[in-house]
Amino acid sequence: MPGDKTLYESVKTNLGNEKTRCIGAIDIGTNSTHLLVASVATDLHTFSIDLAEKSSTRLGERDPDSGNLTAVAMERVFDALKRFKDLAFSHQVEDLIIVATSAVREAPNGREFVNRLQNELDLNVELVSGAEEARLIYLGVLSGMPFGDRPHLLVDIGGGSTEMVLADGRDAKALTSTRVGAVRLQRDFINNEPIPPERKEFLQTFIQGSLEPAATKIARRMKYGETPVMVATSGTAMAIGAIASEDANPSVLKLHGFKLTKDSLDKIISRLLVLNPEERKKLPSISDRRAEIIVPGALILQTIMEMMKVEEVVLSERALREGLVVDWMFRKGLLEDRFSLQGSIRQRTVLHQAQRFAVNSSRAQRVSSHALALYDDSRGVLHRDKGEGRDLLWAAAMLHACGQHINLSAYHKHSWYLIRHGELLGYSHSEHLMIAAIARYHRKSLPKKRHDAWQALGSKEQRKIVSEMALLLRLSVAVDRRPQPVVASIDVASEENKVTIKLIPEQSTQSLSLEQWSLSNCIPLVKSLTGVELKILLD
Repeated sequence: MPGDKTLYESVKTNLGNEKTRCIGAIDIGTNSTHLLVASVATDLHTFSIDLAEKSSTRLGERDPDSGNLTAVAMERVFDALKRFKDLAFSHQVEDLIIVATSAVREAPNGREFVNRLQNELDLNVELVSGAEEARLIYLGVLSGMPFGDRPHLLVDIGGGSTEMVLADGRDAKALTSTRVGAVRLQRDFINNEPIPPERKEFLQTFIQGSLEPAATKIARRMKYGETPVMVATSGTAMAIGAIASEDANPSVLKLHGFKLTKDSLDKIISRLLVLNPEERKKLPSISDRRAEIIVPGALILQTIMEMMKVEEVVLSERALREGLVVDWMFRKGLLEDRFSLQGSIRQRTVLHQAQRFAVNSSRAQRVSSHALALYDDSRGVLHRDKGEGRDLLWAAAMLHACGQHINLSAYHKHSWYLIRHGELLGYSHSEHLMIAAIARYHRKSLPKKRHDAWQALGSKEQRKIVSEMALLLRLSVAVDRRPQPVVASIDVASEENKVTIKLIPEQSTQSLSLEQWSLSNCIPLVKSLTGVELKILLD
């Protein structure tokens, strides 16, 4: 359904209400300048990304003698900011927050460049310190990933610096910034490629020595026996993740939550080291500019994993720019504390998506209530899920009708598309695909091998969960056939090979014959899929 892209975009109709505020954030980095436009849902204390733009401005290519930002590089940034400013305000942002990181803060003429942007473009650019950059990265990652009770080690490999943060869901325990980055290493130490073995060894030693103070600080702040979850963000990590995911699972659409093993990283680095930049540019997973600097960036990540004795890293697509949005929300009183941000990421992101696509929330809540009642009271009969499917079922029930504004007769297919390509924070990539597939198969045809929704699922276990949860959702939707609620609740009684559903009316005088008929139509399907006899009773 690629041709329907503009149609899908047009159904995001309810973002301009009083409960939504629009904010823009720009990050002037060493390698690239990024723009992000976000819609902040003030009632849900969360936000979604409306626009993300990137320009490879290469500000880190400084004068080798003076260390100044070059006129050519500054002009690239200047032109990018002019475009980004127009784009941001075309989205009617109420604030545009702009920060500059290591390349500008270290350059002797960095302040002069910031003043020029203020005078000529009327843009207020804040020079952030390394520690402040690390803090903002922490807030950005925190906004999109549940930390639970475990400490997390956040790593952001930039062009000019690498930030390492030890944190949990409440606060950061250590914020570090080291002047070692992909662009800096490429510029200062790599003259010939493929990199000779002795140069690679030198780079690894240099990286380890540079990062030693940060690693020591983090180790001191960890409790004895703690093993933090390592999370990597930035273009380098995403590029490596893209290569790894292409090898392991080509159907991966988003890298947020993707797990990269140390073994996989080592193999990727071995492949990249024997290629020159032109050969790396032919790799479909990375851009031309990233191909030039990916080797030193990958070596930084590899060295950190070795120093911290970590065997797996989780990728986060949220970082500094999203942290600017979160920080703005704090300053505007839209978040009380960091823990409130973490409290219910999954629930809030699902509710936000339902709001974005104008889902009838009261009906969705009724369907989800019926679905969870069926799940809880038919365990071992209609399904044999061990617990994972319950939350996926709830999310799919809340979003199953999001495609109705596009095409009522085939809305389940459009719901699948919207959910799959939407943003569900706190869910892994596979869980995201499963939620979309549950919504896809809650009505009409059953899964077929040729369906994209079915092919995207990575294992038999995932398909089993989807099939069972989709059946429960199908029954739940069948209970709710009218705009106004008439079924107060359902009582589900299960025994071996038999499930009885009793419909309880909102009012004793109401007839539920329509709902009984609707559910009865599911009896043959339930029998054929599960072998279970389904009986429908009225109170």
